[in-house]
Amino acid sequence: MTGLHVRHRKTVALDALDLDFGPGVHGLLGPNGAGKTSLIRVLATVAEPSGGRVEILGENTGEQRRRGTVRRQLGYLPQEFGYYPGFTVREFVAYVAWLKEMRTADAPAAVERAVGRVGLADRIDTKVRTLSGGMVRRVGIAQAIVNDPRVLLFDEPTAGLDPEQRVEFRELLRELGASATVIVSTHLVEDVAAACTEVTLVDAGRVAWRGTPGSLAALGESAGAAGSAGDNAIERGYTAALRAHRDSGRPQTLEGTAR
Repeated sequence: MTGLHVRHRKTVALDALDLDFGPGVHGLLGPNGAGKTSLIRVLATVAEPSGGRVEILGENTGEQRRRGTVRRQLGYLPQEFGYYPGFTVREFVAYVAWLKEMRTADAPAAVERAVGRVGLADRIDTKVRTLSGGMVRRVGIAQAIVNDPRVLLFDEPTAGLDPEQRVEFRELLRELGASATVIVSTHLVEDVAAACTEVTLVDAGRVAWRGTPGSLAALGESAGAAGSAGDNAIERGYTAALRAHRDSGRPQTLEGTAR
């Protein structure tokens, strides 16, 4: 992303954002209204930016004819997703595989593999509408990974998952990040600490801080004596990074230099 700008009527959601992501699991943190969902939606090519350039897998998404190429290699789980009430889990994930233009011969096995990876193999022929909220969320994860995408975008993926399911999802994230670029927007810093290789903190549409979870925790340790809020080091680091960014008006790293 270069100079990425998103405006919603009179509100600036993203303000001249410059960011790049490579393989691995990237946590996207920030307060409500920081611009996280706007960023994810632009990367998923479901929303157009007001300005700037976005390039995914070497393709300029500002060109309509390039978006199809990108979408076939993307996986996307929004905060809320729709499905036809009569679909079973198998039918819904297969439908998404069809939308991704997967080969007909490959799709059935890919659907079963994706559903199995989220722990719903025994519910694959169950109507989605009869599942619990946490199970529906896992169906959403399955549809996002069915095409073995090179870029995965998750917006609050663990909402509705119980603690055991969240642990399993973190393990899946680490597995996916070994071969793909995974971006996870979340409010849960423990998910970031457990699964992410890099953290980007966004505030008011700008990058407030970037670094590793370990660096954010170290920032929290050093800020602990100063009274930064948070129950653990990474939460205190999150608070300290936000405060430093707001005080200085510049993006910060652990070393305090603009990025």
